[in-house]
Amino acid sequence: MHQLTKTDFKYYLDCPESIWLLKNKPQVYPKGEFSLFAEKLIKEGYEVEAYAKQLFANGLDLPEYGSPAETQNALTNSHSVYFQPSFSTNKDVFARIDILERLADGTWHIYEVKSSTSIKKDRQHRQIEDACFQNYVLTECGYVVSKVSIIHLNKEYLKQGAIVANELLEITEVSDAVDSIYSSVVNQINSASNFINKEIINETVCSCKHKTRSNHCDAFGYFNTTIPDYSIYEISRISAKKVGLLAGSDQLAIIDIPPDFELNVNQQTQVESVKQKQPILNIPNIKRELDKLKFPLHFIDYETYASAIPRLDGLSPHKHLTFQVSIHTLTEDNTLTHFEYLLDAMKMPIDMLSAMQDFTGSTGTFVSWHASFEIGRNKDLIEWLPQFTNYLTYINEHTFDLETIFKKDYIDYRFHGSSSIKKVQPILVPDLSYSDLDVNNGTMALDTWGRMVLDPNFNEDIEKTRKKLLDYCELDTLAMVKIYKFLIGFVS
Repeated sequence: MHQLTKTDFKYYLDCPESIWLLKNKPQVYPKGEFSLFAEKLIKEGYEVEAYAKQLFANGLDLPEYGSPAETQNALTNSHSVYFQPSFSTNKDVFARIDILERLADGTWHIYEVKSSTSIKKDRQHRQIEDACFQNYVLTECGYVVSKVSIIHLNKEYLKQGAIVANELLEITEVSDAVDSIYSSVVNQINSASNFINKEIINETVCSCKHKTRSNHCDAFGYFNTTIPDYSIYEISRISAKKVGLLAGSDQLAIIDIPPDFELNVNQQTQVESVKQKQPILNIPNIKRELDKLKFPLHFIDYETYASAIPRLDGLSPHKHLTFQVSIHTLTEDNTLTHFEYLLDAMKMPIDMLSAMQDFTGSTGTFVSWHASFEIGRNKDLIEWLPQFTNYLTYINEHTFDLETIFKKDYIDYRFHGSSSIKKVQPILVPDLSYSDLDVNNGTMALDTWGRMVLDPNFNEDIEKTRKKLLDYCELDTLAMVKIYKFLIGFVS
């Protein structure tokens, strides 16, 4: 019999076929590469748990990966709080509980520790279902659970010196929320346990066929081998309901979508681009947008570091610290200059902002891709470093988001429904390539810089690592410059 864990159960709720494949044919399951960033998130989860333990005096640490038998022996002693106890039902449904407290009346209080700043109920987190799963297992093992709580980060906490656990963390009781879904979750657990133990299933399709692309399981390609190029899943911002209607009729290719099927204007344009096999442009709109820009143009990109436990005084959990910037400045006479800055330690970017201000001044237009990110970071920096308020406010009030053109006025089927610079750049300026870089995306940059400045055992060459980070950020802004020039080339 295959064991069902809390993680397995979450997979089941997303896609039953996917977890069946992982349990029954692990050798063919398409496992993604385990990234250093994923390792960072796991490490941060352990850090949050360590602080959560400080909320309970005299708790008993059970062996890491200890067995249910070891837990049974431990629960007979005089302790009232246990860290990482494990339990298994007679159907091999397994739970390892973060913190378990024996109350005065002999009942039990379950605490689940999360590294989020609030209770998350979305598909990615399912924190109430998590807690309910733990409650079920403990109940099935004969224990009476009277309270269930989630320990999470306090989003208002500001680090000032040493981390204070009872200020960093909040305890939110979710007993009522757990009770309200308990019976349905029990049914789902039983269904999951039965499903993963089936000898065979239909391996030619999975439940994700009727879901949007962002909700597809890791094994989507394994199960759904007949999905065509330029499929309905690539249609920008299409709803799950519409995907379900089309998939239910086996209309999986964009070119198969009926002419009278309801789509918004941008989606209809994307369909037409696929059918015509060429980009569809609104040249007057593109020209109108680009004509608004005032020289000099400062193409700007930030790289940031965020962590569950704030690393720097003045920061709160998960706040982004800007540690790097690249700016390519283009003047009206087509002169291009470049500025870059990379922090060498975990500190406020005072020197970086001062150097930026010297380079750009409060003139011209700042151009970014997905500008809400840079604007948000500038707002944070204004809060932390008010001496730069005027400069950063100027940037925010004179920022143009180059991505918006590729959301509504330049629709190209070769972007596969995305307006990401990583999709646009290879088509419009193929002479540049992120694939040649050792650091080639934002999460890799975050992780690399974090390890370089925080890890005392970091054993990579510092100067080479810095160059990798600088090269990546520089390519982001250079790509914007070249995309801008490409646009100017045919609207002028």
